[in-house]
Amino acid sequence: MLSASVPNNTAFHPSTFILLGIPGMQDQHVWIAIPFCSMYVLALVGNGTILYIIMTDRALHEPMYLFLCLLSITDLVLCSTTLPKMLTIFWLRSHVISYQGCLTQMFFVHAVFATESAVLLAMAFDRYVAICRPLHYTSILNVAIIGKIGLACVVRGLLFVFPFVILIERLPFCGHHIIPHTYCEHMGIAKLACASIKPNTIYGLTVALSITGMDVVLIATSYILILQTVLRLPSKDAQFRAFSTCGAHVCVILVFYIPAFFSFFTHRFGHQVNPQVHIVLANLYLLVPPVLNPLVYGINTKQIRLRIFDFLMGRR
Repeated sequence: MLSASVPNNTAFHPSTFILLGIPGMQDQHVWIAIPFCSMYVLALVGNGTILYIIMTDRALHEPMYLFLCLLSITDLVLCSTTLPKMLTIFWLRSHVISYQGCLTQMFFVHAVFATESAVLLAMAFDRYVAICRPLHYTSILNVAIIGKIGLACVVRGLLFVFPFVILIERLPFCGHHIIPHTYCEHMGIAKLACASIKPNTIYGLTVALSITGMDVVLIATSYILILQTVLRLPSKDAQFRAFSTCGAHVCVILVFYIPAFFSFFTHRFGHQVNPQVHIVLANLYLLVPPVLNPLVYGINTKQIRLRIFDFLMGRR
């Protein structure tokens, strides 16, 4: 029994939590880990390659590619917050995680997710300036401004997510320490408490709607303005070139937000959905974007595609 390895701690906070993985599928954990591990390796290789190519090629030190660097960094951190521990659960049956370790993982999962949402918003602003204000593009988005935008993305995520830690710290757990999940997330921990979690629920929904929801609204607004500008261009060829510069970013937005919102709403309102489906979706929305983002930019961005080809062929 898993609980045999953990003392029966009835203190205000347990010293450890047990992550069950995917309940009801423990016998398949070894096999389920294989595709997840493969996707994790693809994410590491893909985003590492994007970072290497952009950092070593001065011709790519432009706003669009610097924002892509920020996206790749957040992708690497995002998938690395959960996948290593999940693989140890599946392959090594290492289900125990310390209380502080669980809160740390929870903090980084939510903070990095919020940061990536902000980076996608910044990339939408980049496309807006490039298409709607082309003459001022390099003056508006210089390296210093991009650095400040990147810092603001990180700080916003940290500030909004830190209250999650405070809200969890105030809760008594009365000895409950088994989490039916592969990683620690805010509501998964809060539901173990033997006290009201209404403040956790309200703040969680507020953050989701005010951060992610607002980002989606602002991204949509940027693309409405971009669409209006592009449709006023005199030639079809100019319109096509303008749209082609946005194609990769639109794909990345869809890859990031669709699984995230689907997981979010099924977790809170899809009470008839199998818990196993919830857990798989919760892992996929953290893993699919880091896997697909390098592929999307590698396929849809000519400069990245050529540099990757040269890199694979051993050219400098």
